[in-house]
Amino acid sequence: VIIYGDLPKNKENVIYLSNHQCTVDWIIADMLAIRQNALGHVRYVLKDGLKWLPLYGWYFSQHGGVYVKRSAKFNEKEMREKLRSQMKAETPMYLVIFPEGTRYNPEIPKVIADSQSFAEKEGLAILKHVLTPRVKATHVAIDTMKDYLDAVYDVTVAYEGTVDHKGQRKLAPSMTEFLCKECPRVHIFIDRIERKDIPEEQMYMRRWLHERFEIKDKLLIEFYDAKDSKRRNKFPGKSVHSKLSLKKTLPSLLFLGGLTASMLLTESGRKLYVKTWIYGTLIGCLWVSIKP
Repeated sequence: VIIYGDLPKNKENVIYLSNHQCTVDWIIADMLAIRQNALGHVRYVLKDGLKWLPLYGWYFSQHGGVYVKRSAKFNEKEMREKLRSQMKAETPMYLVIFPEGTRYNPEIPKVIADSQSFAEKEGLAILKHVLTPRVKATHVAIDTMKDYLDAVYDVTVAYEGTVDHKGQRKLAPSMTEFLCKECPRVHIFIDRIERKDIPEEQMYMRRWLHERFEIKDKLLIEFYDAKDSKRRNKFPGKSVHSKLSLKKTLPSLLFLGGLTASMLLTESGRKLYVKTWIYGTLIGCLWVSIKP
C-alpha cells in the first residue's frame, strides 16, 4: 500500500469521496481507517439493490450504511433521516461515497462515452479516467453533517498491473485477484479538505465536486499515460510505503478464522453455518424492506 498526501494519525468524523473501479475499492477505505484506529467507524452510501445481498445487506444497514436510488428516485429525506439518527446517537462517522454512481470499467466503453457526453452537454470538463460525478448524495451528506464533520477526505485510488501491452487501461482487479496478489501495489492519494472550504449550495458544490474529479483525472493520467515511463505507475509527490503491524490484523484473523473453522469441522456446526446464511438472509431482507 503506497500512500501519498495527508492521512491524519488520529480518527476523525469524515466523508470519504473516492473514484470507483471495483469491489476492492470498498476495502481501501478500511485500509486507511485501520491506520487511524477507526476501522469500526466505516459506513457506506450504497446503491439500493445491494440491500438484498445475503446477510451483508442487513449488516450494512444496521451498521449505519445508507441505501440510495439513482436519479429521480433518489430519496433525500430518507437519507437525511438516516444520517441524523447516526449523529443523534453520536456515532463516529467515516462515511464512504463513490460519487460516480457506478464503476469505471474500460471494457464497457458506452458507460464512459455517455458520461463524457453528459459532461459536454452540461459544459463541464470531459474526464478520461473517471466518470462524471453525481452530486446529490454528496450534497445531502455534507449539508446534513456539516456541524458534525471534521473534514472531507478526497481519495484517488490506482492499481498497478492494470495496463495492457498496448498501454491501454485494463479492468481493475477483482477481490480474488487482489487477495491473490495479482495486483502488486495499490496507490492511494489523499487530500484532506476542511469543511469550510466546500461550498454549501448544491449548484456550487456540483462545480466543486467536478473540479475535484478533474484533479483525480490528472493524477490518473499521470499514473497511466505519462510520456516518461519512469513517472508511470505512481502519483506525483512524496509517498510512504505503509505497512501494518501484526497486532492490528492478527487478532481478527485468528478470531474469525477460528470461529469459521470450528463451525465447519463438525456436522452440527456446518448445519448451523448453512442455516445462518439461509435464515439470516431471509430475516435480513425482510428487515431492510420494512426499515431501510
